Amino acid sequence: MTAGAAATADERLLRQGRARRLLGRPELGAVVGAAAVFVFFSVVAETFLQASSLSTVMYASSTIGIMAVPVALLMIGGEFDLSTGVMVTSSALVSSMFSYQMTANVWVGVGVSLLVTLAIGFFNGFMLTRTKLPSFIITLGTFLMLTGLNLGFTKLVSGTVSTKTIGDMEGFPSARAVFASHVTVGGVDLQVTILWWLGLVAVATWILLRTRVGNWIFAVGGNADAARAVGVPVNRTKIGLYMAVAFCAWISGQHLLMSYDVVQSGEGVGNEFLYIIAAVIGGCLMTGGYGSAIGSAVGAFIFGMTSKGIVYAQWNPDWFKFFLGAMLLLATLLNAWVRKRAEANS
Repeated sequence: MTAGAAATADERLLRQGRARRLLGRPELGAVVGAAAVFVFFSVVAETFLQASSLSTVMYASSTIGIMAVPVALLMIGGEFDLSTGVMVTSSALVSSMFSYQMTANVWVGVGVSLLVTLAIGFFNGFMLTRTKLPSFIITLGTFLMLTGLNLGFTKLVSGTVSTKTIGDMEGFPSARAVFASHVTVGGVDLQVTILWWLGLVAVATWILLRTRVGNWIFAVGGNADAARAVGVPVNRTKIGLYMAVAFCAWISGQHLLMSYDVVQSGEGVGNEFLYIIAAVIGGCLMTGGYGSAIGSAVGAFIFGMTSKGIVYAQWNPDWFKFFLGAMLLLATLLNAWVRKRAEANS
C-alpha cells in the first residue's frame, strides 16, 4: 500500500471514529430535543427570541440546572437523592434563622448553612454505604425528616411558617451580590445564577472526563462490586457525590434567600423530580454508569424553554407538566435508541 493510500485509509477511519463518538455521546438525544423545542417556540411565540425573553429562559434553566448537575453525577454513580428539593429550603432556612436569631453578619449564617448542608449530604452517603439500603429509601427518609424539620423548627423559632426578613442586616448586600445579583454580558442583563450554573457544568465535565474521580464515578455506577475489586474507593466516591449534591443545594438555597429576603418553610417539595427529569432528559440512565454534566445542562435548558415558552405563547400554564412529561418520555426513548445505535456500531 502506498503512503497516499495509507493516509486516505487513516482519514476514513478518523472520520468514522468521530461519527461513532458523536453517536455515543449521552447528551446527543437531548441536544436534538432542545433544538426542536427552541425552533417550536420560536415559531409559536413571537417574543421568544427577544433578548429579555432568552435571559428569562436562561434564568429559569439555571435554577434547575444548578441542582441537575450534581444529581446527574449522582445518577451516573448509580444512586438517587429524593431530598434535594427540601434540602435547598433547609439551607436557606438555616442561613436566615441563624443570622437573624444570633443578630450575626449574614455571612456567618451563610457559613453555618454550608456546614449543615454538607453534613446532610454526608449523612445520606454514610447511611447508604453503611446500611446498604437502596438510596431511594435512605433519601426518602431524609426528605420526610427535612420536611418536618423545616416546618416544625421554623414555627418554633419564628412563630410562623416563614423566616424574618434579613434584608437590612449587615453583610446582606454583599451576599446578595454573590448569590442573587444581575450581571451584564454583551449588553444583556443576566442573573448571576447563570454563571454559577455554567461554571458547575464546566467543573463537573472536567471531573468526569479528565480526572481519576470521573473514572471512579462511571465505574461505581456501572458495577460497584467490580469497581471495588479493582481498587476503586466505592464508599468514598458515593459519599463525595452526596456531598456535592449538598454543596449545590447550599448554592441554590442561598440564591433563594438572597432573592426574597425571607423563606417559606414549605418550599421545595417536588423539585427533586425536576432535577432528576433534567438529568434523565440529558441522557443519564436510571441504572447508572452513563450520562454527562453537559446533558443535564441541556435537560435544564429544555425545562427553561418549555416553562417560559408556554407563557410567551400565551397558553394556559397548566399544560406545562403535560409537556414536561412528554419531553421526558420522548427524550428517554430517543436516548435509548441513540445508545443502541452506538453499541451496535462499536
